[in-house]
Amino acid sequence: MNMKKLITVMSMMLWASVVIAGPTIQQWSTTKGSKVLFVASPEIPMLDVRVVFAAGSARDAQQPGVAQLTSALLMSGAGNWNADQIASRLENIGAVVSTGADRDMATLSLRSLTDADQLKIALETASVILSKPTFPIADVERDKNRLLLGIKAKQQSPGDIAADAFYAAIYGTHAYASPEEGVAESVQKLKAKDLQAFHQQYYVAKNALVVLVGDVSRAQAEAIAEQLTQGLATGTKAAALPTVANKVANLEKRIAMPTAQTHILLGQAIVARNDPDYFALYVGNHILGGSGFASRLMQSIREDRGLAYSVYSYFAPMAVAGPFTAGMQTRNDQAEAAIALMREQIKKFVEQGPTEKELEKSIQNITSGFALRIDSNKERIGYLAMMGFYDVPLDYLNTFNEKIRAVTVTDIRDAFTRRVHPEQLALVIVGGAVTKPANK
Repeated sequence: MNMKKLITVMSMMLWASVVIAGPTIQQWSTTKGSKVLFVASPEIPMLDVRVVFAAGSARDAQQPGVAQLTSALLMSGAGNWNADQIASRLENIGAVVSTGADRDMATLSLRSLTDADQLKIALETASVILSKPTFPIADVERDKNRLLLGIKAKQQSPGDIAADAFYAAIYGTHAYASPEEGVAESVQKLKAKDLQAFHQQYYVAKNALVVLVGDVSRAQAEAIAEQLTQGLATGTKAAALPTVANKVANLEKRIAMPTAQTHILLGQAIVARNDPDYFALYVGNHILGGSGFASRLMQSIREDRGLAYSVYSYFAPMAVAGPFTAGMQTRNDQAEAAIALMREQIKKFVEQGPTEKELEKSIQNITSGFALRIDSNKERIGYLAMMGFYDVPLDYLNTFNEKIRAVTVTDIRDAFTRRVHPEQLALVIVGGAVTKPANK
């Protein structure tokens, strides 16, 4: 996971921790079977829409990169419009459409004013982009080259190399193991027909979730959801991903690079989004490595020993076991000492759990300031998309603080003991001091 995504994940987790009163969420299905979540937000005359498909890189199968490339090229041509015409239509009405894909999902996001004429054009454009992408051959080749340049650039980044090696280590042959953007050998072979085939399989109504937040009525929201999904083939919902074997037998991967800093990742595949241990793991990790300077890892590794500038840990819940990751960058000559101390702190926390004082402070920190984080449609739609995609209960936002406050020291100790296994954590080291010590 690169730094941008790390910041996003940690921001999402922080945001989730401070919501005080969730919006009223309405749910239904379109006539073609797409799930819809809607929140009326009449404060400003805007509408945010996100259409989500189970079409992330975990669906790449034997073509790593096809999910990313399909998502990236949706707006290169659709229906009778080329990329310039699509851009012009949106620019003229002040609307914004973007696409993206991660390991689990692919998304199209639309933001538009709710003025009838402007919204009509925005929705018509988004609907055609979703249902009738043309994947022009010249654009496919251009974006393939762009993707290949990105993959090549990653090979110069120790942080990116560490992240890819980490996912490969903890996921083995599972679909989560490959980089989201694919690998060069596969991307080079992708053709427009491959993107068309991927689109036809996964960008279908029964594999779609539509989320709307904005200044429209329920009746308008129903009509918009129908419009956005009407052009899609009915299709079938993507199959559930296979489970993850979370034991990596203390795997260790060392990659030499001429860097001044050594990048270190330590972890294991552990937690799905709907995991019953999630709240205990989340609060526990807040104490261990998720609360910045207040965390144990930061205190012991940076403040007490000066072994790293930044150090952190987090759980990233996904459709199936997402990773627990502890990471840091440190001076090459300090890497082994820093790793040993990180392992020691994790093992100690798993065995002993937090103190009552640490838990009390953590809960206060998580739940305070809560109302400030749900004050924009952009934030709301991101969380609704997560909730809808992972089938999280619709009272998630309203009950988050209650569930955080219910977590006890015993809960944390029990969850960490059963789920986090210090002797089985995968270790990835990338940098200038990667020779295994003689005494190991």
